[in-house]
Amino acid sequence: MSDPWYQDGLRFECTRCGNCCTGGPGTVRVSDKEIAGLARFLGMSRKAFSDAYTRKVKGYVSLREKPNYDCVFFTADRGCGVYQHRPKQCRTFPFWKAVVSSPERWGLESVHCPGINSGALHDAEFIELTILDDGTSGRIA
Repeated sequence: MSDPWYQDGLRFECTRCGNCCTGGPGTVRVSDKEIAGLARFLGMSRKAFSDAYTRKVKGYVSLREKPNYDCVFFTADRGCGVYQHRPKQCRTFPFWKAVVSSPERWGLESVHCPGINSGALHDAEFIELTILDDGTSGRIA
């Protein structure tokens, strides 16, 4: 097996710009454990949290979006309102299997994310471990 194109690592540091939280439609998968943690953080019951902030999508649960497709927890003045408790899918960005699949795809993502190609260097081992469970598939722990 050949070395991945990112064998020397990739640089990324979240600037909290919100570009990955806003824009076109999408989904943010959340596990039962993440729902429980977010509900606890917000001082809500799991049911109240689920009713207010989640929706079922093709066999999994996602955070809701605002009518303009922004994440329900994102505001322009504050950014992510649950940043310390954000779901795995959010925490692992941009080290998603789809994003690191090629240098071209990484480059396309960098157009919208100022944190890509800046900040800390993440080695190939970290990237490989992250894409195994990046929160974007049905295998959410």
